[in-house]
Amino acid sequence: MVSASKAARQEKQAEKRAASGKEPKKTAASNAASKNASKAGSEASSVNGDETPPLMDGDDIDPVPISAKQKAMNDKVAKLQLQQDKEGISDRVTTGVLASLEASKDVKITSASLVFHGKVLINDTNIEVNYGRRYGLLGENGCGKSTFLKAVDKREFPFPDHIDIYLLNEGAEPSDTGALMWVVKQAEMEMERLEKMAETLLEEEGPDSPKLEDLYERIDGMDPSTFHTRASLILTGLGFNKKTMDKKTKDMSGGWRMRVALAKALFVKPSLLLLDDPTAHLDLEACVWLEEYLKKWDRTLILVSHSMDFLNGVCTNMIDMRMKQLMYYGGNYDSYMKTRSEQEVNQQKAYEKQQEEIKHIKEFIAKAGTYANLVRQAKSRQKILDKMEADGFIQAVARERVFTFRFASVEKLPPPVLSLDNVTFSYSGNSKDNLYENLDFGVDMDSRTALVGPNGVGKSTLLRIFTGTLSPTSGSVSRHTHLKLGMYSQHSAEQLDLTKSALDFVRDKYPKVSQDYQYWRQQLGRYGLSGEAQTALMGTLSEGQKSRIVFALLAIDGPNMLLLDEPTNGLDIPTIDSLADAINAFQGGVVVVSHDFRLLDKIAKDIMVCEKKTVKRWDGSIGDYKKHLRKKMIAAGGV
Repeated sequence: MVSASKAARQEKQAEKRAASGKEPKKTAASNAASKNASKAGSEASSVNGDETPPLMDGDDIDPVPISAKQKAMNDKVAKLQLQQDKEGISDRVTTGVLASLEASKDVKITSASLVFHGKVLINDTNIEVNYGRRYGLLGENGCGKSTFLKAVDKREFPFPDHIDIYLLNEGAEPSDTGALMWVVKQAEMEMERLEKMAETLLEEEGPDSPKLEDLYERIDGMDPSTFHTRASLILTGLGFNKKTMDKKTKDMSGGWRMRVALAKALFVKPSLLLLDDPTAHLDLEACVWLEEYLKKWDRTLILVSHSMDFLNGVCTNMIDMRMKQLMYYGGNYDSYMKTRSEQEVNQQKAYEKQQEEIKHIKEFIAKAGTYANLVRQAKSRQKILDKMEADGFIQAVARERVFTFRFASVEKLPPPVLSLDNVTFSYSGNSKDNLYENLDFGVDMDSRTALVGPNGVGKSTLLRIFTGTLSPTSGSVSRHTHLKLGMYSQHSAEQLDLTKSALDFVRDKYPKVSQDYQYWRQQLGRYGLSGEAQTALMGTLSEGQKSRIVFALLAIDGPNMLLLDEPTNGLDIPTIDSLADAINAFQGGVVVVSHDFRLLDKIAKDIMVCEKKTVKRWDGSIGDYKKHLRKKMIAAGGV
């Protein structure tokens, strides 16, 4: 049975096609045939060929039964992360008035405010998003960027109902469905939702509703006959191949399930797409693909990313979440920095000029005494001063807090410090599953080594072989007797007890170091965690703030070699710069796995590519490597 809205749409489209001389729409039978053909085509569309990376890479282990107490604790943490109270009600409080037309694709909301756990994040500001623009949302860690996106997603600000919103903040749910079919099913569900919405609009507002035209256009643009082909192309760009596309989502790690959810978001193309650090789970190759894909995004996008490179490539506008306001700038990140710098120079000059003027006026009034003519002039100047105050004095430029942290000084160890000799490794122990074969690789105290390569080739695995968490299938690992390794991983924040404050956590973790709260306040303050953030429950902190706590713990342990696995995830841009400075000043060795091209450009002396079961040096800069990846994708038709 065809719905009334669908029949009306088909009739309208048939008239258009007849007028333009186009062929009629495909029948259901031809659609089915095309679907089967596209499925077959998708199996041959993989850029990665038959090289199938393991979708877990040892990151996940079988779940262990947990106690009732632990379950209650996990539920409490989950509520904190969902930003809900114990009754499941949002901990966020918002205000805002829709100032744009209800039917408009461009949205303007005035008097917008957002409060989270009693902390004012934005106050009496405007939310402005124009259709077709790609916004980069900036702000220091803890200013409320993720909380703002969650409030927009839950429609706690008055966005019109016809604007569908999708926030990518969790992966696809574990299921028996493969990645490709999961994305296709989600697309079919979205198609059904749009059909129902069109039917409702037709009944309530009639066939002349301006919203219907856009809705019909979206439904036609989806074209179910191409679902499999388009979904497979997106998944391929995100690192899947023809085998891993059929892998059940329950057999994937959280990072790979996040990629599946990202594929769905890109496929269904909502009117307003919200991406919170989408590159966090991607390798360099997938980052390059996503940047190229989003450059052509023709709907509205709000993106939180801490990669300047990515923001420059994707964004048309920037939103700066600063001083409890949303400030808007045209252009990409570099344009924003130039414009903001010029504005601040002009503001500071105007501030200093006004302060000088105020000083002279006050001095004249003070010296006027009782002379009649001077008293009249003094009163006149006082009126000038009063008018300045009524209009609002020019404010001095508020300088951002820049945190400069350092890792502790360490003694130099003579080489060899850490080496792999003829190492072969596989998780299963079977040679056909080998990630590495006959690998010789070494690191010393002067090393600044970046490991790059696609996800699944074993970059994180190599770091765990270094630490001894994993043992090679064959070969040996040699470590200097005085070597003390410090490991930062993508999952390091999981060691934090999110039901405690940072202050209580570090004090309890290191009872022999000090029990003095002031001492621990200073230690955390060095890493940019200050004030209320030190005493708030860690479950309410941003990802970047949790990362800062982990770095503080790492520094307290005093390692002489650092192994850093995606250390920039969640960190804001100034903190990433501070991390780069700290790494460059560190006297020990450093091995880093990162998708942040800018960090690698600042710190890496050696770029080592992990591929084909070995590690090879890249002769060139990280910028050259990015160009190489882009050319490779274009040649393979992946972009």
